[in-house]
Amino acid sequence: MSWWTAVPFILLAVKLLLVVVTLTFFVSGVDDGFIDLCFLALAARDRLVPSALRSVDVDALRATPEQPIAIMIAAWHEADVIRAMLHSAVERLEYGAYHIFVGTYPNDPDTHREVDAVAAEVPHVHRVVTPRPGPTCKADCLNAIYAAIRDFEVQAGVRFAMYVLQDAEDVLHPQQLRLFNRLIPDYDMVQIPVLPLTRGAMALTCGHYVDEFAESHYKNMRVRAAMHGGVPSAGVGTAFSRAAMAMLETYADVGEVFNTASVTEDYELGVKLRRAGARQLFAWVELPPQPGSDAWDPIVVREFFPARFSAAVRQKSRWMVGITLQAWKNLGWSGIAIVDYMLARDRKNLWTSLTNVLGYVSLASVTLVFLAETFVPDAYRYPPLIRSGTWLYRLIIADTGFLAWRLAARAGCVYRLYGMEQALLSLPRQLWGNFVNFGAAVRAARTYVTAAITGRRIAWAKTDHAFPIAPGASGADVAA
Repeated sequence: MSWWTAVPFILLAVKLLLVVVTLTFFVSGVDDGFIDLCFLALAARDRLVPSALRSVDVDALRATPEQPIAIMIAAWHEADVIRAMLHSAVERLEYGAYHIFVGTYPNDPDTHREVDAVAAEVPHVHRVVTPRPGPTCKADCLNAIYAAIRDFEVQAGVRFAMYVLQDAEDVLHPQQLRLFNRLIPDYDMVQIPVLPLTRGAMALTCGHYVDEFAESHYKNMRVRAAMHGGVPSAGVGTAFSRAAMAMLETYADVGEVFNTASVTEDYELGVKLRRAGARQLFAWVELPPQPGSDAWDPIVVREFFPARFSAAVRQKSRWMVGITLQAWKNLGWSGIAIVDYMLARDRKNLWTSLTNVLGYVSLASVTLVFLAETFVPDAYRYPPLIRSGTWLYRLIIADTGFLAWRLAARAGCVYRLYGMEQALLSLPRQLWGNFVNFGAAVRAARTYVTAAITGRRIAWAKTDHAFPIAPGASGADVAA
């Protein structure tokens, strides 16, 4: 069969692809638009009837008696950043009653050395060695840390009121623990926002994290919490009450709080607690400007995200495997309409990440056909892929409107948190981010299918980290 003979079949495939992509964009656009409308309603309500969190200031946080807090950090090959992170946390946190427990592996002496150096200077920093050599998975390390904390409570005669998850690259807010202290035990789980640190204007890969987290944690997560759709843990900046940990111990089939059969064990914690009836809060708190400043100070966790395309694909593929595939298998559906709607929003990410780039393929195909008909007037005329006035044509017009609104909404969130320069950069970064997510979706699907066929557990594809004040870890040249 010659190439020209195959053209009708190619055009038919392109038409089918165009229909699938157009329908996907429309359904997703309606979904995202609904969340945007909910956010606008939420913002209007808070303006008319300010929430209790809007009245929180530093004095109110400091006035609350301190409860003992255990901070949990899983560390595998984190020698480059862990010492700087621990020193930063100890220096920045305005809180006294806390202990930091860092889980390391017996075959990772470099991380041992760095943690021990800090522990020798700071008595409330402790190293926990896992029973198995690494890498296992983050959940396995966290389980070892939690067991060590329970032993520490017996030995030291302390009873922790809450447990906080952090990572080895996190920059903690000075008032973070005070906020948790004020909100727990009124809430069983509190998640504060995560905002990526910025690099140079041309750092598209880490920049697209800025855009996604700004939209997710400034807008989407606040709507999700307000609608009682369940608050998933981000794995950092999450505080669990003692009662919440007891719920998770009861929930676990094998006595493990953190599910070792998931690469996003943190995400599953929030879903499990929502099912168990726990009181959850996504705490967006901005402290009033200090004297001499007009900038509000959000209580958030900040960190560098990967700067290399391949590293971002590897990290985000792990998120997609855990959230869209493993969680679907491990958790199924809740039977609670609003929770299942939010779970569906999480799980659609794998499909939309694929169709975003397939949309570019459709656009390129339509453009090529148009150019061929324009510049080759004697060529054979095939039926048009898009006919004016048809339902497909109208859906494409609607999708174009949704795209414009989506870009504007994301840029607005970025502007609110990072300023005009980053908001403008979010527009070209949308295109780059689509290719990052496409690569992650392909890798996630391949990883999951391979594991299902071979029966082997999916390995912990850990991301290399950078810390702002670590040697060579500032500016646009940092590689993560």
